[in-house]
Amino acid sequence: MKNAHDLVTAAKARIREISPDEAEQAIRDADVLLDVREAEEFAAGHIPGALHISRGMLEFRMSSMPEMSSRDLNIVLYCKTSGRAALAACALQDMGYSHVKSIAGGFDAWAAAGKSVEKPALPPFE
Repeated sequence: MKNAHDLVTAAKARIREISPDEAEQAIRDADVLLDVREAEEFAAGHIPGALHISRGMLEFRMSSMPEMSSRDLNIVLYCKTSGRAALAACALQDMGYSHVKSIAGGFDAWAAAGKSVEKPALPPFE
């Protein structure tokens, strides 16, 4: 019987993972940068320009958004540490998207490398 780790390992064998350094250029070249974490994770901080679609809703949202209908879109995606993103990349490939890359180590590796992070502004308290 497979567990989550087994599924992620199998997914990572099927996808293209890129380092945070490689991701900077890939994001510039991408049609869309997807954050597949949960809403509260996204709200706490994300890579600038990212579109939030949680992993659980990915296939449904991608199918219902006309701007995502081209299977030739250059897509970069990430999650917290790269497991959900690997599973999401496999799902997108299964849906026919042919240019999908996942950031190795996810948002945690991106932030640890000192890359740009967008955080929500707190309301002023006076």
